Amino acid sequence: MRLHLPPDWKIPPVFANRVGDTAGRQRAMAADGHLLLVLHDPPVPGPPERAGRPFWRDPSGKWRSTPSDDGLPALKRHVAAFAERVEVLERQWQIAGTAEEYFKLLRTLAPLHRTVRNLHATLQQARELVPADRDLINLRDQAGEIERMVELLHGDVKNGLDFTIAHQGERQAERTYEMAVSAYRLNLLAAAFLPAATLSAIFGMNLAHGLEPGDLPPWVYFWGVLIGGLIFGLLLARVIARPPAPITRPDVKGTRKLR
Repeated sequence: MRLHLPPDWKIPPVFANRVGDTAGRQRAMAADGHLLLVLHDPPVPGPPERAGRPFWRDPSGKWRSTPSDDGLPALKRHVAAFAERVEVLERQWQIAGTAEEYFKLLRTLAPLHRTVRNLHATLQQARELVPADRDLINLRDQAGEIERMVELLHGDVKNGLDFTIAHQGERQAERTYEMAVSAYRLNLLAAAFLPAATLSAIFGMNLAHGLEPGDLPPWVYFWGVLIGGLIFGLLLARVIARPPAPITRPDVKGTRKLR
């Protein structure tokens, strides 16, 4: 972004020599009673370059600005534009609820915070160069308040993002625990009926195994296999349900070297 100084501005030549083709950083320059401020517009998403705006104060205290040449009111509107941007972002923060929304706010707040911080520093520098200008003192204080608002909003958004991530992690952990409990119960159920199913399959085979039905009625074999299988299944399920042995931790107190 090129910085254009109007040709009708009767500024000291030193100012023109210190201003390059681009706006550069925000700064204040003084010479022969003149004051030149090079400020940046509020950042917008997209291009990384910052549009520069010059404000000139002549020795008589009259301000000039560009593109609108109303001087001091334009400088006040320039500072107020940052406060309006912070209010818009604060309303977005109040309705944000997802990690993506919080992240977008952080990406917008980061360049805004840097710009407001440099704006505050530039106005403080200008106030030191022209200590008798009450308007610069008021604008410096307003920029400082905007910087504080941006810092507070940045902290709130970051806390909201951290809480959202932590809350989603807790919910995911709860779902994982519920799935583990379901799998555990399913394993117990399978263990309880596995012996019965295995015995039924063995005795249901058309092979001579010496335990074919003889003098006893069929219901005796049926209930015997079922009850025996359930007994073995419950014993197996109890073995599976036994809690694991606690993990032993080595005693490192005796090996720690005190300095």
